[in-house]
Amino acid sequence: MSTQPREPPAAYHNGSSEYGGERGVYDDKSGSPNVVPGGEYDAHETAPGEQRELNRSLKGRHMQMIAIGGAIGAGLFVGSGGALESGGPASLVICFIIIGIQLLLTMQALAELGVMFPVNGAFYQYCVRFIDPSWGFACGWDYAIQWLTILPFEITAASITISFWKTGADTNVGVWITVFLVALAVVQIFGVRGYGEVEFVLSIIKITACTGFIILAIVIDCGGVPTDPRGYIGAHYWYDPGAFRNGFKGFCSVFVTASFAFGGTELTGLAAAEAANPLKSIPRATKQVFWRITFFYVVCLLMVGLIVPSDDPSLLNSSGANTKYSPFVIAINLAGIKTLPSIFNVVICISVLSVANSSAFASTRTMQALALQGMAPKFLAYVDKHGRPIYCVIIQLLFGLLAFVGEAGAEGTFFDWLLAFSGLANFFIWGSICFAHIRFRAGWKAQGHSLNELPYLATFGTTGSWIGLGLNMLCLMASFYTAVWPIGSKPDAEYFFEEYLAAPLIAVLYLGWKIWTRDPNIFIPASKMDVTSGMRIGIEEMRELALTKRDMSWKGLPMRIVHALI
Repeated sequence: MSTQPREPPAAYHNGSSEYGGERGVYDDKSGSPNVVPGGEYDAHETAPGEQRELNRSLKGRHMQMIAIGGAIGAGLFVGSGGALESGGPASLVICFIIIGIQLLLTMQALAELGVMFPVNGAFYQYCVRFIDPSWGFACGWDYAIQWLTILPFEITAASITISFWKTGADTNVGVWITVFLVALAVVQIFGVRGYGEVEFVLSIIKITACTGFIILAIVIDCGGVPTDPRGYIGAHYWYDPGAFRNGFKGFCSVFVTASFAFGGTELTGLAAAEAANPLKSIPRATKQVFWRITFFYVVCLLMVGLIVPSDDPSLLNSSGANTKYSPFVIAINLAGIKTLPSIFNVVICISVLSVANSSAFASTRTMQALALQGMAPKFLAYVDKHGRPIYCVIIQLLFGLLAFVGEAGAEGTFFDWLLAFSGLANFFIWGSICFAHIRFRAGWKAQGHSLNELPYLATFGTTGSWIGLGLNMLCLMASFYTAVWPIGSKPDAEYFFEEYLAAPLIAVLYLGWKIWTRDPNIFIPASKMDVTSGMRIGIEEMRELALTKRDMSWKGLPMRIVHALI
């Protein structure tokens, strides 16, 4: 097949096809999709002759901070303690490195798609266009449900962190839930710019805290804290009680915990539609993922494993919002340092609120994109004159009211089952991103385009996406294994469904849309994919921006890796 790119149609015109519909996304006569910068994936008609889009006000600094610190939360600061206890320090570091590599590959694939198509809905839209509409429907709704249910949980968790102090413990948790919900509602009033500014500030605080902890941990490990009776520690805890705990089952449990700790990394792709300059901001933000993985996750947890013994009984309670049992707080307490545990608890509270802020952004944008595609109630597609999906915001805040269930003392069971619906969302979303990238490349080639036309290329190409997809499948297997055979207990049906209920939910969503649309196709044929709608710039402009002489040989791989990371 010729590798010469086809010239796009001179102008957008209405037509009809199986994959384009009446708006003419795909032109049967020319055999090629029409070029519609912005296209139906980026704007929608709210009144005759009027088009409204989401507000594109996220700057490069917002995108970079969302990438670096956006997903740093209770998974790192609290959940890692439970992982340390169940798998040991070696499993903790190894599993986070493996998941980090998986995320690096996934984010590279997402960056290529996000720069090319900075459309509303991002990866959900990519699944609809390059894999299958039913797959995209399941992907979009599973992602929206995940963040809808996470918000009340995170609001409750943030409120519980206040009980770290005696004054906070004496105050009814409902008071703090109200305060945090009102604060979140205020942020939503300012739209995406409010989200960006809040995340910028909160991410700086989290990054500063991680950097400070690493420095403190080195001092503690070398015996430089006068109040620490242990003196020089070195790698003692890797020998006693040991580098690994609970064998292969313990390793798998950490594998799953590490995956959830990285949840939210994909938000840079979701924010692409509201980025002022996605061509520059998305690649830069994607490169920051490498540094976040290396520095803020791997190095932090390596130091935690060096200064906190994995058999410390306090680690058994390291889950949810039990900040007093955070391995970071435990490390500081073991060193006999006063006041600092309270300061770090503030950081954890801020981190949890940051995740709550991100959940409001992620769910509202996904629901609005689903509505634009006809996969959600039509009223959810409405965007007000300030670029806010106002009805989606209202629904998200209404879900936030579920946080008051905690006052009835039933939050444990309630949230366990509520979060079970989205338990596997990360694996499904990340795997779908990699698969959508593979399918996009197939469609791009099948329709006569070349890689030189793409303004940004994933460093590891489709090979990286295949590896990323494979690692996500391993995550699903590890999750299934630990759900069936939990550590320290016999197989339990209730525990299994709490851990794996999302799997049948995804299957129901997928099959339900197949039946509703009566679509027998498994995949969209490569020759019929819509590979041009949603671009903010046309093919010719992309050719000028793209490097005309990219060295795609193995010889040029080292420099491509350097450019991808720096």
